[in-house]
Amino acid sequence: MPKTQYADYSEARNLLVSYHQKPSIKLRNKLVKLHSGLVRKIAHQFSHQCTEPYEDLEQIGYLGLIRAIERFDPSQGYAFSSFAVPYIRGEILHFLRDRACAIKIPRRWQEIYNQGQKVRKKLTSSLGRCPTDIEIACCLQVSIQEWLDCKLAIQNRITLSLDTTVVHHVDCPITLGEALADPRSTSLQQQEEDRQQLQGAMSQMEEKTRIAVELVFLKELSRKEAAQHIGTSPMTVTRYLQRGKVQLVNLLQAPALAAGA
Repeated sequence: MPKTQYADYSEARNLLVSYHQKPSIKLRNKLVKLHSGLVRKIAHQFSHQCTEPYEDLEQIGYLGLIRAIERFDPSQGYAFSSFAVPYIRGEILHFLRDRACAIKIPRRWQEIYNQGQKVRKKLTSSLGRCPTDIEIACCLQVSIQEWLDCKLAIQNRITLSLDTTVVHHVDCPITLGEALADPRSTSLQQQEEDRQQLQGAMSQMEEKTRIAVELVFLKELSRKEAAQHIGTSPMTVTRYLQRGKVQLVNLLQAPALAAGA
């Protein structure tokens, strides 16, 4: 993993621990600088999908990074980059939605979304409940964040007036705007619940299988890059991913089955 692309792990980790114990603007600014490459990478990705200037997307992305730094708990044991990406992406997506920016939906995202709807129906039938976003992403063999981005991008194409009446009371009609929950808090809460569920399942997996799943599905590295990181071949990484997919589905289904018993 090139040092120019990613912050030095040990330095960043020590700073995150220090900030969690005693927050300060000075430490936060150091952490922002160390992880600025993450913001730039995500901003570049979005700059090809909308008409907003890259510089604006980058600045908004830093707000998401700061939120992630303030909320990250190093004692949980998971990678900060995996924790920060949803906050950075989410901040940019909310900015684009609020600006009513016409997002160009990539063909790949349209295909993933369409396949996801088929997978959702199939899993609903087999599980007897609505599948989680993590389960859908695993079946599609894409990262959970890419699946969430696809969903939000497609949903943002549908425009509804917030003044539309959705519940009719004689004296007090309720509009769509009044009925909707705060999308930011709802989205972040769902992402946090999914992250905790995924982290718990992954902690029970075999080490190399877990590492391969984290590198490819969460950190979005290529299989070749993951193979170099693990010290094996891309073919072996593929086998780890296939094994990991089966293990994750079984582990994620177990709590639901136990609750229904």
